[in-house]
Amino acid sequence: MLGAVGVVFGDIGTSPLYALKESFIGPHPLAVDRLHIFGVLSLIFWSLMLIVTVKYVLVAMRAHNRGEGGSFALLALVSRHLGASRWSGTLVVLGVLAASMFYGDAMLTPAISVLSAVEGLTVVEAGLQPLVLPIAVVILVALFLIQSGGTARVGALFGPIVLVYFATLATLGVANIAAHSEILGVINPYWAFEFFRYDTQLAFLAMGSVFLAVTGAETLYADMGHFGRKAVGLSWLTLAYPCLMLNYMGQGALLLGTPAAVENPFYLMAPEWARLPLVFIATAATIIASQAVISGAFSVTHQAIQLGFLPRLRTLHTSEKAAGQIYIPAINWGLLAMVLVLVLGFGESTRLASAYGISVVGTMLITTLMLGFLVFKVWRWNRWLASGTIGLFLLVDGTYFASNITKIPDGGWFPLAVAAVLFTVLTSWSTGRRLMRAALEEASVPLPVFIKSVAGSAHRVRNTAVFMSASPDDVPPALLHNLKHNQVLHERVLILTVQVEDVPYADPGARLEVHDAGHGFYRVVLHYGFMEDVDVPRELASLDCIGGPFDMMTASFFLGRQKLLASPDKPGMALWRERLFAWMSRSSESAMEFFKIPTNRVVELGSQMQI
Repeated sequence: MLGAVGVVFGDIGTSPLYALKESFIGPHPLAVDRLHIFGVLSLIFWSLMLIVTVKYVLVAMRAHNRGEGGSFALLALVSRHLGASRWSGTLVVLGVLAASMFYGDAMLTPAISVLSAVEGLTVVEAGLQPLVLPIAVVILVALFLIQSGGTARVGALFGPIVLVYFATLATLGVANIAAHSEILGVINPYWAFEFFRYDTQLAFLAMGSVFLAVTGAETLYADMGHFGRKAVGLSWLTLAYPCLMLNYMGQGALLLGTPAAVENPFYLMAPEWARLPLVFIATAATIIASQAVISGAFSVTHQAIQLGFLPRLRTLHTSEKAAGQIYIPAINWGLLAMVLVLVLGFGESTRLASAYGISVVGTMLITTLMLGFLVFKVWRWNRWLASGTIGLFLLVDGTYFASNITKIPDGGWFPLAVAAVLFTVLTSWSTGRRLMRAALEEASVPLPVFIKSVAGSAHRVRNTAVFMSASPDDVPPALLHNLKHNQVLHERVLILTVQVEDVPYADPGARLEVHDAGHGFYRVVLHYGFMEDVDVPRELASLDCIGGPFDMMTASFFLGRQKLLASPDKPGMALWRERLFAWMSRSSESAMEFFKIPTNRVVELGSQMQI
């Protein structure tokens, strides 16, 4: 729970820095009076209850794929149970779109969180305004520099800090509630309805800012695999939710007595002597908020690679105990670059708030749609219970989505543009791989036919040759090229296929599958889950049913490397997408590094292919 608090709740935990302020002085200002204060806080309370507690903690976190959460894990879980059906294509599009939107959230959260905290310096001393941007940039760069240390170490470091931060939230809240205890009445949904009845249009527009209070809920689900469902759920119910609501109520109590404090109610809740220390505590918490989405981005990327939506990227496992704790350098530095562009481009948290939220609520809405498939088709809930539950989620998410659409001209276009670009990249890679496999299958030769034609005529040499193949039933191109140019076959030939299943972790007992094809040929299939790291030498070391034990020092690995050429003459993708796929293929990590094959045991055979 301490680790979960230190990583998972930083995002949603820092929302009090800006959510209530933006609701009153954002793009659609509200009068700072009793009705609007109670109405906004009632919306915040019930939004946290319905979206985070009910939807994510009680329902979505049960929809885990062997412990893993997030869009791709949910997609794999539903797809595995539904199989090939008329809904398969829709589910894939929804899963990829949700993942694309999550990256927009991963860019915006560090920018708005750190900026809003550092801006507290201007409450302490207005003359410090010129230092806000440089300090924010230094903090963000330092945060991304420490990522290679791993989530476990970061969580252990940040956990105690977040505990202090949440205790501070609660203490400030209680101190201000004591002066206006009537603020506790915001838990009555009457005030939310009264707000809408008094001015429906303004209340609807205000929901775009109120939604900032629940950003980070999707991160809870995506980061579940790092610490487990129970740790995340208990931490939310017993610590994060109570402390957050006490602080929001404290800010509301402050505004009841001092409406002018709306310029920055979070910092003005504290006495003047405590504001500078509060800036340091809040800044530390916003660094942790950034950590939550960075960890989630690593998890989503790893799942995308294993499920075939992204090319191979260098992935480092940072924990011997938790397989889900990883570090992907390319994603880390790419996120840092985009975060710095946002901070320097928008300049202040109020302007960033207009861009923030739309990608998060889009992801939440898609998660609800996918949960609908799950409860109706897989869990097979009672029809009335399923309809009521999913209908309520769709009503809440749909209303927030409609309200956030109004932010598009003020900056909401940015996360949508990011999502569109990433959706194009993910689908181009997936479609390109399918086209490439189809082209390879056209020229493929069934393994039994190949063995029958060459077994008695080809010259055989000592030791073992391993040929990587996408299909265990066909002859890999590298084997055909080797026989054509070198005119030899090894005495033992392994056709090795690595299959990534749509489960996070494959059964270790069924990892290795071996079939004797005769005449010294063996078909070997390695099974992995989409959250596991592929290590071919480690698995082959236990192989002893191929006419003797497998010896890495006498084995040669033959890898095929296709140079892809975009062709306007072949049906498939648009030409520019084919060129994008070819570039991504050239830029991806080599199969040798991805499969952890020693460099001195590898022979690469190249060829050209039109797609």
